[in-house]
Amino acid sequence: MLEKAIKGNKLYWGWLCLLLAVSGLGFLAYTVQMKEGLSITGMSRDVSWGFYIAQFTFLVGVAASAVMMVIPKYLHHYQAFGRVLILGEFLAVAAVSMCLLFIVVDLGQPQRLFNVLLHPTPNSILFWDMVVLNGYLFLNILIGWVTLESERKQVPPPGWIKPFIYLSIPWAVSIHTVTAFLYCGLPGRGFWLTAILAPRFLASAFASGPAFLILLCYIVKIFTKWDPGKEAIQSLAKIVTYALIANLFFLGLEVFTTAYSQIPDHMLHFKYLFFGLDGHYTYVPWMWVAVIAGLSAVLILLFPKNRQADNVLAFACLLVFLSCWIDKGLGMISGGFVPSPLEHVTEYIPTKLELMVTLGVYAAGFLILTILYKVAVGVKKEVGA
Repeated sequence: MLEKAIKGNKLYWGWLCLLLAVSGLGFLAYTVQMKEGLSITGMSRDVSWGFYIAQFTFLVGVAASAVMMVIPKYLHHYQAFGRVLILGEFLAVAAVSMCLLFIVVDLGQPQRLFNVLLHPTPNSILFWDMVVLNGYLFLNILIGWVTLESERKQVPPPGWIKPFIYLSIPWAVSIHTVTAFLYCGLPGRGFWLTAILAPRFLASAFASGPAFLILLCYIVKIFTKWDPGKEAIQSLAKIVTYALIANLFFLGLEVFTTAYSQIPDHMLHFKYLFFGLDGHYTYVPWMWVAVIAGLSAVLILLFPKNRQADNVLAFACLLVFLSCWIDKGLGMISGGFVPSPLEHVTEYIPTKLELMVTLGVYAAGFLILTILYKVAVGVKKEVGA
């Protein structure tokens, strides 16, 4: 099936060349980081995780969201998701690939990855994060490729793949749960020290991931003339709506618990993010945009007529994606490290080289996604013909 990836029009090849060029620029920036070390980033003694780990955290949620189609399709036999399920599986593959790349660039020296394998420490959450991420990547590649090959041959998927499909359901939940445990397992960081962090991560994942998939469905429909199906998109829109409501509700619970109980350590983090602290206001406008975008998206998506209008739904999904990305891809890390446990404010702002490396990783991920979608849509159109 890979031969379908080498057949395309000028627009397709131009897009691939652009992604390769951006990936190349990101790699050049990474070579500077390899030479100079993580000093080229905005991280410091007080902020030891930065933009790389923030993007990793956000993309884990995008990857985990594929389970929101696997459950209805295989446990409840909802056939409408049959058309777009492969797009969700391949989105998970690209997202996990980017997650792993962000971990590599955050380590400074890529060979440090082997320390996890050569010196495994099962009592470390990082060890289990490595296990669940690589396991989920394997599961999605296997399930996606086998089911797509079966569809191409117009035969049912082999029976041996079913256990892997069912295993992928709890595994998808585990990748974001374990990631949340990385944060809430640090007792010195009051912003993350909450039992509701894992549910918050999952709720935002089940909102942002399907929202991004809806946008991808529209892009695929426009540029490939293949229709993923109105019913599937509408079902995904309902999932986005309820997941986003849950995400905002969980955020409200955090704010109420912190503000009403007047927990000093927790309050400082929320004050820094939403109102500024000691003259530092960098993230204040971003966080209010995230809240306003999330509430606006809920008000739009609550009405069925809005969800049925493609342009309105696409705009709402953009708002959802923006809200969740700011919350997890920007505020979650900075809000947890600033202020420090000693209440010192050492603000973190990504550097230009750091942003270039990040863009390079995203370009590499979208390159993987483009090729996989080219294969998937090619098979779908071949079968449909």
